[in-house]
Amino acid sequence: MKAVVLAAGEGKRMRPLTFTRPKCMIPIAGKPILEHVVGEVKSAGVKDIVIVTKYMEELVKAHFGNGSKFGVKIRYATQGDRYGTAAAFASAEKFVDGEEFLGIAGDIITEASAIRKVLKGNGKVAMGLKPVENPSKYGVVKLRKGLVSEFVEKPAKPESNLVNTSIYLFGKNVMSELKNAPKTERGEYEITGVIRKLAAMQQVTGVELSEYWMDIGMPWQFLDASGHIISKMPAKKKGKVENSTLKGKVIVEQGAHVFNSYIEGPAYIGKNSEVGPFVYVRPTTAIGENCSLSSGTTIKNSILMDHVYAKHLTYIGDSIVGENCNFGAGTQVANYKFDASTVRMKVGETLYDTEKKKLGVLIGDNVKTGVLACLMPGKTVGDGCWVGAGVLVNKDIPRNTKVFVKQELEFLR
Repeated sequence: MKAVVLAAGEGKRMRPLTFTRPKCMIPIAGKPILEHVVGEVKSAGVKDIVIVTKYMEELVKAHFGNGSKFGVKIRYATQGDRYGTAAAFASAEKFVDGEEFLGIAGDIITEASAIRKVLKGNGKVAMGLKPVENPSKYGVVKLRKGLVSEFVEKPAKPESNLVNTSIYLFGKNVMSELKNAPKTERGEYEITGVIRKLAAMQQVTGVELSEYWMDIGMPWQFLDASGHIISKMPAKKKGKVENSTLKGKVIVEQGAHVFNSYIEGPAYIGKNSEVGPFVYVRPTTAIGENCSLSSGTTIKNSILMDHVYAKHLTYIGDSIVGENCNFGAGTQVANYKFDASTVRMKVGETLYDTEKKKLGVLIGDNVKTGVLACLMPGKTVGDGCWVGAGVLVNKDIPRNTKVFVKQELEFLR
């Protein structure tokens, strides 16, 4: 059995994080999303993996190599000029050569047991299905006696709560169907068209899953996925902990140093990071490698990537912070609105209701803030930005922008 893992897309809705890495390489608890997927595929018993790449593919190849350090065999297929999931799977044709194979998206978080269930499916295609509360956000599937009878993408009025998980078992010789997928209105070649065609011929089975599953389609969903992954990791303290309280499950990686601080798990502290003195880390926080936090800083339910520095009275709540960011003294990243309403965030040109009452800021790589800067809930700061001292960020800031407040002093005698 081989697995074909899709990792070709940029992930435009994840900008500014994806200006500097593909979506599948955004880290959660010390590993890129794609590494979590590869790990679960391996645990499901599939160790011969083809990763389909395109956008910034050199970063994927540099991280995974031939797969030997992950205990699997990895080869690569580059997606061509045809876009869409069916075209992406078809890119791996020479590797599967008429065999059945596992197909899975490289940006979902799930469990090996779910993958194993799909691998036991039958038909020309078997697809994993998950019941969810808000199916209108996904591809919705109707089942009749175990067979897929209808597949509708993001219907306004869903007739089922079962959604497509992007985990498939493709039967022998299905590659011709993938190569001849119909073009959508967006000009792409999607798996949905293939599923509809084969479902009409009663050749698609549905496998209902009860395991955890998260399709990370929006930035704030990273925080949910991160919390789940940290909660499932075994507690370990390879690093050094001194004069600190660690409450609940806390992972302290090799070379990390925690001292004179209070950590509430579940929490993850990456390799060679320094936490202390007087740092409060609240659940469910993931701190990357080579970070430095100290002097009254509080981090709550956030993802900090590598080389983040917040040393003096900084608060970061419910936020995602890219690599190489430095927070000036007293920087406050707000996560709650006065009226207690849900936070809205602009993704691309669309303003979304995140349905979260607590959500902070999405910050790209290489951002600096000056002393007493304040960032308001639901805003985005592009990579390479400077936010000057005393600036109140109440608008999204485009990448590579320097923002300063103009102040006029008045002297009275």
